[in-house]
Amino acid sequence: MIHVSLKGDLRDYESGTTVAEVAKSIGAGLYKAACAGKIDGKTVDLRTPLNGDCSLEILTFDDAEGKRAYWHTTSHIMAQAVKHLFPEAGFAIGPAIENGFYYDFDLPRTLTPEDLTAIEAEMKKIIKQNLPLERFELDPDEAIELMEKENQIYKVELIREHSGKGEKISFYRQGDYVDLCAGPHLMTTGQVKAVKLTNCTGAYWRADKNNKMLQRVYGISFPKASELDAYLTMMEEAKKRDHRKLGRDLDLFDIYDEGPGFPFFLPKGMVLRNLLENFWREEHAKHGYQEIRTPIILSKDLWLRSGHWDHYKDNMYTTKIDDGDYCIKPMNCPGGMLVYKRKLHSYRDLPERVAELGLVHRHELSGALHGLMRVRCFTQDDAHIFMTPEQIESEILGVMDLIDSFYKVFGFEYNLELSTRPKDSMGTDEQWNMATDALIHALKANGKLYVVNEGDGAFYGPKIDFHLRDSIGRTWQCGTIQLDFQMPERFDLTYTGADGEKHRPVMIHRVIFGSIERFIGILTEHYAGAFPLWLAPVQVKVLPISDGTQEYARKVADELAAAGLRMELDTRNEKIGYKIREAQLQKIPYMLVIGEKEAQTGEISVRSRKSGDLGAMSLSEFVKKASEEVATKAKD
Repeated sequence: MIHVSLKGDLRDYESGTTVAEVAKSIGAGLYKAACAGKIDGKTVDLRTPLNGDCSLEILTFDDAEGKRAYWHTTSHIMAQAVKHLFPEAGFAIGPAIENGFYYDFDLPRTLTPEDLTAIEAEMKKIIKQNLPLERFELDPDEAIELMEKENQIYKVELIREHSGKGEKISFYRQGDYVDLCAGPHLMTTGQVKAVKLTNCTGAYWRADKNNKMLQRVYGISFPKASELDAYLTMMEEAKKRDHRKLGRDLDLFDIYDEGPGFPFFLPKGMVLRNLLENFWREEHAKHGYQEIRTPIILSKDLWLRSGHWDHYKDNMYTTKIDDGDYCIKPMNCPGGMLVYKRKLHSYRDLPERVAELGLVHRHELSGALHGLMRVRCFTQDDAHIFMTPEQIESEILGVMDLIDSFYKVFGFEYNLELSTRPKDSMGTDEQWNMATDALIHALKANGKLYVVNEGDGAFYGPKIDFHLRDSIGRTWQCGTIQLDFQMPERFDLTYTGADGEKHRPVMIHRVIFGSIERFIGILTEHYAGAFPLWLAPVQVKVLPISDGTQEYARKVADELAAAGLRMELDTRNEKIGYKIREAQLQKIPYMLVIGEKEAQTGEISVRSRKSGDLGAMSLSEFVKKASEEVATKAKD
């Protein structure tokens, strides 16, 4: 017998009992919902036998790893459907992704929307058949023979890459379809209840433009039809909120062919950007941060010392200066190390909190670029905190409180995620354990729920990530807190302790916005371009009805400007209805309509973007109302 811990509940099973059988023993509902398992922290297939004492978690669609198994299985169903419709198809890879799945196919012709409809219909037939997924393993030579027999050249290439390791190669079979795959997968195709193919694009094999262009078909699936309907509704809403279109329509920002991945901020976009940066500066000054600015180009030797060259060089831009090798910075941290190192420090000086709005450049593949969300240059709202070991928890909690206060201003809720040591990392086990334990302790003291993302930490330390949830339910990873024992050691940073001896400080890397550019993209979609008054590039539009009211309209405009409100005066010879509609399309929070009556009474007629006609009021009354909205950063 073996002992299995299920969320603290200890149960006994025969050795060799599978994860699926454990789920079934707990209850039919759990067995039906199970997508994968997690044995001692490692995600596994439901068919995996338990051969010793362990902790076990049954993963459903509600778990991130469960979703991946669900969507990965659906990608195999799609591949089987494609095989039925296009027997000569070549199959590349078909992973689960953040929202759904895709599969890359080598096909004799370009797929049409009608083809996607036909593939989807065939998938539903396969799902209805409730085919079991069977896992089997072959020696590398046998695996190659099988895939060559199927004329699957891409699979053969993948197998050859792994054959030198001497390990068996795993496959999954469902009906007449066999695929090279490590899993995990659902037990049967019938567990997939609702599916939709969403898009088809081109994709080079292995993202290399020298290779053949394949066709990448994207899709999404859910255990319930209602969940699929809700997702598709959200996607339609997301299209309306696309920051790339809104950025152009509202004249905020754009990206041109002359600079792929390098955004242009236009005058109104700069107003929005400066408001965010000013807010950031004000709040950081209140919380004891000092602002610095470090150079964009620094010697390659610095990046070797920091470890970035060994772990990040493929994403870095380089140049030659005076026969020396230099790098355009992809991160701000090494510059922050030099700033700390410029002088001697005492324990009395710590914690030292240093903040920087630093422009960084990273080489992203052209296919990964997406508006402001994925760019090649952006401004990180970095801060580095240098502290004694005793100050770790209080400083982490202080950062968490600061990030929380920022997100509340914009109306964001968020989830917390602890990311642990990756395979490609620096430092000792002792340092990593100490850093991870410190973050866990702070998370527990903070009292908010969090999930663990194994192996996704930075190469120099574990981290806490903040995933924002926007107004239509999407999540975005923005803020992060990284605890680092490595950089202080690599840069030989010290402070003099109370004992008069030299000690090594610990440091925190942290961002709140993450990237100013990306945060603006997120805000644009979150608010659908209708920014709250304090952030709106133009807060008030003054709309005179006739030439005879323009003099009074100018006086109103001047008083608004004197009160510090951002306004525009529309003196064009257009009908007032046209002017109002245009102001609404530009998502202006307030429109002040000036007619003969208003000019005579000295009042204004106020229209709100949100509430419509607010009626007549005095200008001083309106200025007071608007100024209070700005001062309190009302969310609209």
